[in-house]
Amino acid sequence: MKRGTSRDIRTANRYEVLRQIIAASPTSRQELAAATGLSLATVATLVGELLDLRMITEVGFEDSAGGRPRGLVAVNASGGALIGVDIAETYVHVELFDLALNVLARAEEHMRPGESRPERVVAHVTAAVGSVVAQAGVEAARVLGVGVSVPGQVDRDTGVAEYAPNWDWHDVPLLDLLSEHIAYPLHLDNPLRASAVAELWFGAARGHGDAVVVNLGTGVGAGLVLGGGLHRGVSNSAGEWGHTTLVLDGRLCRCGNHGCVETYVGALGIMQNLRELSPRSPLLHPGDQTATIDALAAGVAAGDPVAVKVVRDTARYLGAGIAVLVNVLNPEVVVLSSWVAARLGEPLLDEVCEAVARHALRRPLAANRIVLSPIPTDPVCLGAATFALEGALQTVGQRRATGARGRTAPSA
Repeated sequence: MKRGTSRDIRTANRYEVLRQIIAASPTSRQELAAATGLSLATVATLVGELLDLRMITEVGFEDSAGGRPRGLVAVNASGGALIGVDIAETYVHVELFDLALNVLARAEEHMRPGESRPERVVAHVTAAVGSVVAQAGVEAARVLGVGVSVPGQVDRDTGVAEYAPNWDWHDVPLLDLLSEHIAYPLHLDNPLRASAVAELWFGAARGHGDAVVVNLGTGVGAGLVLGGGLHRGVSNSAGEWGHTTLVLDGRLCRCGNHGCVETYVGALGIMQNLRELSPRSPLLHPGDQTATIDALAAGVAAGDPVAVKVVRDTARYLGAGIAVLVNVLNPEVVVLSSWVAARLGEPLLDEVCEAVARHALRRPLAANRIVLSPIPTDPVCLGAATFALEGALQTVGQRRATGARGRTAPSA
């Protein structure tokens, strides 16, 4: 098992202090110490480093009971820019953020069927990254990094997309390919981790030690927050819940197995649910996942009985799968995230809650609530941007340790 070095621990502490400042600006060093569990001396040192980097700024004082006024610090939003990239099966979405993680620019490239070859994906990402930088008018030196989320299993240290079953990718050196076109530091992970971090920082998992973020898109998975932090597993593969068996000898999954959760509650699985119920339904748009899910959402709102039944049947499968997560992990909150959950919204949530209540054990169920993601922007882009921020802070630590100048591009 890889052990953290003192430098790793310092980077993690620096990251945690900055995360708290972003979440609670303005704040005092005393409040940061209480929120992070670090000593006041350690916090003061880390705050000094972040002030030197111009990532935060002094913003005045607050009165303290019976003592000297406490100095307040806040994030310096203009101190840098971060880019988050959400590579999905049907689109590439990119957002550029300031250091307070406010969105400054967005761009999207649509991915047509058959465009999943690595070189085509790289071309889409390159175009969208160039677009957001141009829109925001940001100088290249201000871009601290680009976080890239790609579906499937990834090696975040080497920047390799090891296995993406929906695209039949095996050991694709994605960051090496991107670095030929993008000059900024690059950091790779997958949407499960990205969405979990976004919810932990700004969404429904904030303030909770144990949470599950269920991503519902073309692919399906679960980002895990355990013990107050992101859970990756020993090989950065935790959360592949979408490829656990829900129905024995069920539908063939693109991973090669049968009956996976994804084949019943992912966008393609929902289309199959509709096709089996009503093969000639006008709600079905063959070859167009987005149009079909949008039609189902509109149909439910209008009381269309076919749409209502498809969403209810989908929720039954989803609820059974989530009940397993509730029983095994005992989380405080389960968050339904990604574009399918956003489009189907409250009707899906209501049916899922009923289904989970039928299958989960009473004690873990009583401690849990299930909610839709409240994040108004793309949660995967937001989470990917935080990986770029983490990488930038790691790079700072390496530069301080070696005395080197210039910018490097290590994996986060």
